[in-house]
Amino acid sequence: MKRILVTGGAGFIGSHLCERLLNEKNEVLCLDNFFTGSKSNIVHLLNNPYFELVRHDVISPFFAEVDEIYNLACPASPIHYQYNPIKTTKTSVMGAINMLGLAKRIKAKILQASTSEIYGDPEQHPQKEDYWGHVNPVGIRACYDEGKRCAETLFTDYKIQNNVRIKIARIFNTYGPRMHPNDGRVVSNFIVQALEGKPISIFGKGNQTRSFQYIDDLVNALILLMNTDDSFTGPINIGNPKEFTIMELAEKVIKMTGSKSEIKFYPLPSDDPNRRQPDISLAKKTLKWEPIVPLEKGLKKTIDYFKNTI
Repeated sequence: MKRILVTGGAGFIGSHLCERLLNEKNEVLCLDNFFTGSKSNIVHLLNNPYFELVRHDVISPFFAEVDEIYNLACPASPIHYQYNPIKTTKTSVMGAINMLGLAKRIKAKILQASTSEIYGDPEQHPQKEDYWGHVNPVGIRACYDEGKRCAETLFTDYKIQNNVRIKIARIFNTYGPRMHPNDGRVVSNFIVQALEGKPISIFGKGNQTRSFQYIDDLVNALILLMNTDDSFTGPINIGNPKEFTIMELAEKVIKMTGSKSEIKFYPLPSDDPNRRQPDISLAKKTLKWEPIVPLEKGLKKTIDYFKNTI
């Protein structure tokens, strides 16, 4: 039995990861300050004797004896990370420093939940791990984009300077049950609007593309990455390479919900990426992983979840 720390463990991704790690007979320490995470996401785990919940902000140092650390703590949707951009950067940078310091002291293996936002509005398509990105360092998304880029730098330097065992996962658009209904991300936005009969909000013309992976596929990949040999650190793209336009997603959600919602167009936000699609060749080779949940199946589960929560 391993003792595993998950920062941001009460969030959308973190709660699914905690649940899976417990099901695999590990002891899980869940850390969250509940800025975007929710106790409702992990309340079903609280009676498990091998699950421990601690309210804590990773901006402050934390001490525990663990074997592995999954560093997921950071608001991930534009609405949430732009609400307090300085706090967002602090969470990415200081949180990484604190968790890396802990990993160094106790000789734990640590995984950083990085992001496809590393690539910004990419000029390379699809995006490979050796692409350095096209990011505006003073734009409204910079607090998240540059915070995550700096975190990758810190992880790499802790590996080089202190021989900390690191893993870096670049996570692409992920959806599924326990998404926050008001997080502003496209899948949850469209589903909630469709179920409530409100207009579907599309920013721009709807021809920009995204690649959507279901939460179970992501969790599988994160655990596989953590369990790779110490010689492999990443970064590695974790996402679904099947590309959809935003308009295609909207039409699919309207059809699957049976909604009568109309589509309403709004101006495109600043620095919004035009195309986003991962090259997952490295994940296929190194992790023997690729996503297996088709969009329709994942959307159905997500729609059922929101039907019961909104």
